Amino acid sequence: MQNGSGLQLRLLFCCVLLLFAVVGGRSITNAADSCPTAADEIATDRPDVTNSSLVVPVGSLQAENGVDWSAQHGSNVIDGTNSRLRLGVAHCTEFLIDVPNYFTLLNGPRSSGFSNVVVSFKRQFAVPFGFNLSAAAGMGFPSGSNIPGSGYQPYIQFPWSHRITGGWSVEGMFTVMWFPSDSSRNPTFEPTLSVERELRPFADMFIEYVGDYYHHRPAQLIDGGGAWRFGKIQQLDFHLGFGLNSSTVDHYFGIGYSFRLDGLFGGQLSNSP
Repeated sequence: MQNGSGLQLRLLFCCVLLLFAVVGGRSITNAADSCPTAADEIATDRPDVTNSSLVVPVGSLQAENGVDWSAQHGSNVIDGTNSRLRLGVAHCTEFLIDVPNYFTLLNGPRSSGFSNVVVSFKRQFAVPFGFNLSAAAGMGFPSGSNIPGSGYQPYIQFPWSHRITGGWSVEGMFTVMWFPSDSSRNPTFEPTLSVERELRPFADMFIEYVGDYYHHRPAQLIDGGGAWRFGKIQQLDFHLGFGLNSSTVDHYFGIGYSFRLDGLFGGQLSNSP
């Protein structure tokens, strides 16, 4: 990593630690009251790119899975299982693992192989004016086949959401990523903005914008889809989208299934999928 990128990395990680310490320490009671419990319905990071601003309840394990088909520059690829495991390890705090995902090339010049494993922590904060905010920091480890790039890949991320009225809500996320083995991509900024409409208490639809920006070479796409929750702890979802320029995917479609297990820290499971 270049000296400038290394300095940016250290400064931004210091900002994350400061945010955890200052905002998290303002009111532990209020923060805990605003965070989900086992009585709340499942809230997932999928199917949109914008991750949930809510953490999983303490003592709960949530498994989010999916399969995608995508087309880009003459290649067709199927990848799965897109599995993310989220464990509530403390009030308003979760531990995440992105399991290596396998990309199967159907045709074209791209290659098949596994993605890297990614390990992260996420903390939800108590903020005013009806907003939900969390911060995550993690690291991709070079365990795959260089599908997302080689080497270690740290990132920091800030998902947020705000319910408007009449079942409408707006969500967004700002992520900063580093690719030490590819200095031309350092740092990469990824802003997202999503508008969501609740159709029923157990179903919703969304549309979002996603952009990856580095060295004036943006990759931008439009994503949309929906989710159907049943039994509070299970969810079926789908999403589809298309790229806005040649730097990203042409189009894609995916489906997914998620579930949550509660009461894992010394208590009985309060529900089952």
